[in-house]
Amino acid sequence: MNSCKIRKNRFSQSGYTLFEIMLVLGIIAVLVGSAIYMLVGNIDVAKEQREDSDIEAISMQLRTYEMLNYRMPTTEQGLKALVNQPTTEPRPRRWKQLMKTVPIDPWGNEYVYRIPGKGGAAFDIY
Repeated sequence: MNSCKIRKNRFSQSGYTLFEIMLVLGIIAVLVGSAIYMLVGNIDVAKEQREDSDIEAISMQLRTYEMLNYRMPTTEQGLKALVNQPTTEPRPRRWKQLMKTVPIDPWGNEYVYRIPGKGGAAFDIY
């Protein structure tokens, strides 16, 4: 009979209390929350870096278009001239598809192409 009492005491003392479990969950929640808070600024930096690399890639494809056709696409033809052959004048003589789709910026908007650019630039992409 003594052995039964010893077993009951051993089982009643093992395990975690509700307070201990809630304390651990609270600590985990604070750690996850602070990690998310610290990463929020990094997402904006990553978007800006992606935007810079997208603009550089588009600029390179526009220069390739110019080398093939001896002129840049017009503002009206836009960046779609890199994806689909323009049907408006001036039509390119040696058109080649240089991009699969018109790029979208990290915030979900299409890039805007303008020729001539402001301030003496050959073209603007923003």
